[in-house]
Amino acid sequence: MKKYTWLLAALLLVVFARPVGAVVLLNHDAALKAMFPNTDKVVTEAVALTADQIAAVKGLCGGKWTLYPSGAKTEDVAENDTVPFYFGTKGGKKTGVAVMEMQPGKWGPVHYIVALDLEGKVTNMAVMSYIEQRGRPISTRRFLDQFIGKTIKSQLSVGKDVDAISGATISSRATAFAVRKVIALYASVYLAPEK
Repeated sequence: MKKYTWLLAALLLVVFARPVGAVVLLNHDAALKAMFPNTDKVVTEAVALTADQIAAVKGLCGGKWTLYPSGAKTEDVAENDTVPFYFGTKGGKKTGVAVMEMQPGKWGPVHYIVALDLEGKVTNMAVMSYIEQRGRPISTRRFLDQFIGKTIKSQLSVGKDVDAISGATISSRATAFAVRKVIALYASVYLAPEK
């Protein structure tokens, strides 16, 4: 009887265990096309952030550059001082901006792209890749659409104005933080008053 119990347990483990591996949903070019479907071209502006801009972003993100989840099996994320802003253009005029952002999830990094209008309001977003066992639901339109229309004035707090995915709370928090950071980056660089 013990022999069959062990065999059944091993079989169930093989059938129901999911390997942890990177899932790539969108590459760089596909992500930009998804964010700017009706533009002539995308122009990249790489901005070297000043110390004041980095401090402003952290101030808008609860004093953090990266949201490290408790108990996560992920590495530190570098604090980059140069950020590429991707502007969609039509007829030579900017129509919107997108930023690619990475935040650690429970099992590894989650890569996002977040698009904003020129006033800093979220117009679209997508998960580009992730390494999560239960993270797939964060890439669904049902989850991501709740961020559309959010601005720097939005709380972006899971459980308050953002609904978490059951069983993927860490990924839900990482997503909310990534959106907050992209909004803060754009606001700090392009909407901040000149000193």
